[in-house]
Amino acid sequence: MRKDDAEILKIFEFELKFLEDGGYGRSPRAPWRASYVFEDSPTCINFDDSTRPHPCSECSLMEFVPLQFRREAAPCRFIPLNDAGQTVDNLYTSGEQIELEEALACWLRKQIEQMAKRKANANAPASEARKSQIAETLRVDHLL
Repeated sequence: MRKDDAEILKIFEFELKFLEDGGYGRSPRAPWRASYVFEDSPTCINFDDSTRPHPCSECSLMEFVPLQFRREAAPCRFIPLNDAGQTVDNLYTSGEQIELEEALACWLRKQIEQMAKRKANANAPASEARKSQIAETLRVDHLL
């Protein structure tokens, strides 16, 4: 597993916990509006800084943003969350907060599961190779 993958997996796991713990409820910093998914999360590189000193291009989530939306002011709003292609932005305009949170939770769980499988598959050949190496060592030791 690449270092970046490990970082993204941690971000997704944190985001899911943050979501499940009610982190996207009304913010004390902006009680007049609903919290923005990803942007109002502690995982955002510009979290709690209205000057937004870091360009979104530095964000680990950019690889999930379709190319045509990467220059948007908040590209993370355009990450497709389901097979229908609904994004955070779509759900802001046409859905309820609960729909958005459910779609986000499903997407996060799916991403976490896929990354965990890739991690397991990446580690599997190494463990099989190690087993073969041990078996060969045992055969050689037996001959001596």
